[in-house]
Amino acid sequence: MSIIQILSAVLLAYLIGAIPTSVWIGRVFYKVDVRTQGSGNAGATNTIRVLGYKAGIPVLVFDIFKGWLAVFIANFFFLDSGKFPDAVDFKIMLAIAAVIGHVFPVYVGFKGGKGIATLLGVGIALFPLAALFTVIIFALTLILSGYVSLSSMVAAITFPIIEILILGHNDYFSLMCLAIAVAVFVPITHRKNIRRLMKGEETKFTIRKKLS
Repeated sequence: MSIIQILSAVLLAYLIGAIPTSVWIGRVFYKVDVRTQGSGNAGATNTIRVLGYKAGIPVLVFDIFKGWLAVFIANFFFLDSGKFPDAVDFKIMLAIAAVIGHVFPVYVGFKGGKGIATLLGVGIALFPLAALFTVIIFALTLILSGYVSLSSMVAAITFPIIEILILGHNDYFSLMCLAIAVAVFVPITHRKNIRRLMKGEETKFTIRKKLS
């Protein structure tokens, strides 16, 4: 595969990840930029808080899907299954590009979300079983604490433990590095949330019927 093909795939993955689902849905259907209200984050959680589940659920689903899709397009560029480790490294490049796109979307001034849903999509594509367990951990933490930010961080931090130590998926060094990077990346993007949690100022996520 040529360098042009690699760069083209990475750019495409970035552009897919950069699709600002919450911003576009908010602007088109509600005449609201979700980044100006609530937490100011262009993600599914803030979309639900600001616009309700009718807007937030599609945002969540599509943000997950675009993470998965960015990895899946590797199949159209890298067809030689005989070089599986190289294919994995290529998919990791696309996964990283997609997450960067979500956090820094070119379409709306490089101000995006924290990449959690897109990371989940990437996880489904690269670590399906570990992603499932991580979702369960996220859900349990959310039920017990009520904090989406804390749940996201707990899930991210436990992710490499599940993938590497519990499931024993340690055959590919690059995949292990990515799993560890997720555990580092998510807390970094939640620095403000950590400060609010420590001060007792973080807003709890209440599951209520909000369809407007």
